[in-house]
Parts: sequence; structure tokens; C-alpha cells
Amino acid sequence: MIETVGVVGAGTMGIGIAQIAAQNEHQVIIYDHSEAQLEKAKLGLEKVLNRLVEKERITDNERKKIIDRMVFTPKMSELWPCGLVIEAIVESIEIKHQVFQSLENIVSEHCILATNTSSLSIASIGASLKIAERIIGIHFFNPAPLMPLVEIIPSIQTGEKTTTVCKNLISSWGKTVVLCKDTPGFIVNRVARPFYGEALRIYEEGMADFSTIDWALTEIGGFRMGPFTLMDYIGNDVNFAVTESVFKAFFYDPRFKPSFTQKRYAEAGYFGRKSGRGYYDYDDVKLNPKPQTDKALGEKILNRILCLLINEAIDAVFMGVATSKDVDLAMTKGVNYPKGLLKWGDEIGLDKILKQLQNLFDYYGEDRYRPNPLLRQMVKENKQFYE
Repeated sequence: MIETVGVVGAGTMGIGIAQIAAQNEHQVIIYDHSEAQLEKAKLGLEKVLNRLVEKERITDNERKKIIDRMVFTPKMSELWPCGLVIEAIVESIEIKHQVFQSLENIVSEHCILATNTSSLSIASIGASLKIAERIIGIHFFNPAPLMPLVEIIPSIQTGEKTTTVCKNLISSWGKTVVLCKDTPGFIVNRVARPFYGEALRIYEEGMADFSTIDWALTEIGGFRMGPFTLMDYIGNDVNFAVTESVFKAFFYDPRFKPSFTQKRYAEAGYFGRKSGRGYYDYDDVKLNPKPQTDKALGEKILNRILCLLINEAIDAVFMGVATSKDVDLAMTKGVNYPKGLLKWGDEIGLDKILKQLQNLFDYYGEDRYRPNPLLRQMVKENKQFYE
């Protein structure tokens, strides 16, 4: 049983993970080399917990107990009692290697070492360890205390016991756990690429503007946010960096090809909400164009993006990244899609999805539209994902 959980990095994600662990009655040690960041994180956490008390989500006594369970330290050596350490720092493989090598010299040989990376190879991170069986990916989504999904990613080095312990522990924290293979983007950041990429492609072809594409996905498709609103919310620079990372990691597979439009917006400093301007103007919303609410156009936009999303979800199953159930869970719980993509594909009809993809593939002659072999096989055999 893991009594003490360590968190490396006192940024938004790190402190969110620490909060979850402390609320689940673990002793928590938060390490960051910056004392200023530790102080900022501590004050931020206190505000969050005070709001939870105000909303009657927790009592004042529970708030005090949560704070009492947490230790903030600029000394990595104080992580020595931990049974699990979760790293949540910058996405740099070199820096992560340094951190994990240092950690291994501090914690016991039985301590599990986890990374919250969203895009880097777990196997590569584990290669820096003497006991590589202890490495695992535990990928929370932001904000960690609110988002229900956690991707658990064992690498080729990870021991079965490590995977089992982490899966049971994170489940006991009330999270929805999905297991996935150590491949670029894991489930969510892999399967979701067409939501952004194909929306950008549709805009670049002149079929519709940003607001019309967003309208089609939200009003007709039922998505909580359209792709351009969501990219502005995430940060256009951040979203582009993830797309570039996934594209490179997949050996430049055309399915994940980045967009020049997004690149130019990022280069211009149009990052979205945080910069005041992205695909939309946030300083003067009156400047933003109204969508063209043509239902036929909206359905054409939605169906094109949706068939690529479903094809990507099918590919994740075909390539053994995760089970059908976990792929659908990941997309509904991790990015709030209105339905699991595989279930959605069943409802539309896999034969219709295949036909639309084939039409796009024939028209463009590009591999980004190639139908997945599993989709072809299931249509041929008249099968569905959910019988």
C-alpha cells in the first residue's frame, strides 16, 4: 500500500495531482526547485480549497486535513519516503532523464516512478533508470482534480505489478482509468488530431470560416466547443506543438500533418485567449464574424471531420493501442466528446463512414483519408463494435 505520494513540479498540473492524492488521504510531498513557484502553488491551492468549502464540497475540517497532509519543499532529497513519485514538469526528454536519475538515487528500489507526459515516449524516459520496471506513464488531464480521465501507459520495460498497482490506486482516487500502449499521443492526443487538423484543412480550402466550422461541430454535432474555440482555449502555440510532436513521432505520417494556417497564427503570436487574439478576437468580440448557419453545409463539415475522427479511433484499436471500450471512454471522459467515436460509427453505419472516406481518398489522393483496414474488414463482414 502506497502511503506517501511525491509530486515533482509545482505547476498547475503538479499541484492538481497533489491535491487529488491529499484528498484521498495520502501524505504528499511536492518538490520544485523554485521556492517562488512553491509559494505560488501553495497560495493557489489554499484558494481552491477555500472555494470548495464555500461551495460545501468539503468541510473546513477536511480542508485543514488536506493542507496538513502536504509538504512543499525545494529539496528533492525529501522525497525519500515516497512509494510513488509522479513527475509533472516541462516536456523535455533531457530534463526528465536528469530528474529520474536523481530520483532513483533518493527513493527506495520499490518506489514507482511515474511521468505525466502527454507526448513523450515512456520507454525513452525509463531508459535513464537502473530499475526500469518501475517506470510508467500516468497521464492526467487539465484541470486534474476535475477531469475524470487518466491514461495509464506501461512501457515495454514496465513490470506487470507496477501497472496493476497504479491502475488500482488511480481508480481508488475516483478516476476513470484507461490502459494504452506507449505510442505517440497515447489515446486522446492521437485520436483527437483530425478534430483540429481537418477543421483547419476545411478552412484552408475555403469551404467555411472559423465561426461556421465551430457552429457545425457544436450546434449539429453536439461538441461542447468547436475546434477553433478549443484551440484558442488550449493555446494555439501549445496545440500546434503537440501536433508537430505527434507528426514527427509517427515518422511524418500524412494523417497527422500540421497546418500552415496554424503555424502562421502561432508565429504571429495569435495564441488565443491568453494573448487576447487567436482565431477569434477576445479584446473586441464584436469584430468576430457570425457563422453561416446553412444546415446542409454544416452537416457536410461535421461529417467530414467526424469520419476522420472515427477512422482514427478505429486505427487505435487496429494497432492495439487500447480496447474499443477504452478508446470510447478516453474520448468521452478526456475531451468531453458527446459520444464514443466507435459507438458513433456504429450508429451512423460503418459502411457510410467507409464510403465517405473512400470518396475523400479518391478525390484528394492523400493518405490522410485512407480508410483503416479494420474498418474495411468490419464492413465486409457486416460487424459492429457494439453488437
